[in-house]
Amino acid sequence: MELALEKYVVIFVGSMLKFIIGPVTGATTGLSVLETALFTMAGMMTTVLALTFLGKDVRQWLISKMGARRKLFTPRNRKIVRVWNKYGAIGVAFLTPVLFSPPIGTIILISFGTKRGKILTSMLVSALFWSFFFSLLFILGGEQVIIYLKNAGLLKY
Repeated sequence: MELALEKYVVIFVGSMLKFIIGPVTGATTGLSVLETALFTMAGMMTTVLALTFLGKDVRQWLISKMGARRKLFTPRNRKIVRVWNKYGAIGVAFLTPVLFSPPIGTIILISFGTKRGKILTSMLVSALFWSFFFSLLFILGGEQVIIYLKNAGLLKY
């Protein structure tokens, strides 16, 4: 029982920071698709909830720490604006697990003035979809998928 709890904690905490850690951990530790998907989704949504309600304060703190040293027109910022202009809040939320991390995706949505309800709803739908998709892919696809993604340079874990 203790070993399963440790696996759940790793998936949960890992998914709070980088979404893909959850499904990869679930696949490599032998957890079921359901267990992996639920703890991955819970990890992402914990970050989303925390930042949605503390986001403006966190953003102001980051700006005060970075100050004038921060460049405004970076390639990454241009990509974020391009995604926002093309797909809006729902698109950013949907692409968060794939392109961004839960903290970055949530901060992007907050920065563009997205309402809390829309952030929570769209991120929940995104987390639900991607957690089950990646859990199924990695657990049913097994090591072959993980090896392929590592060789292609798409996965660093």
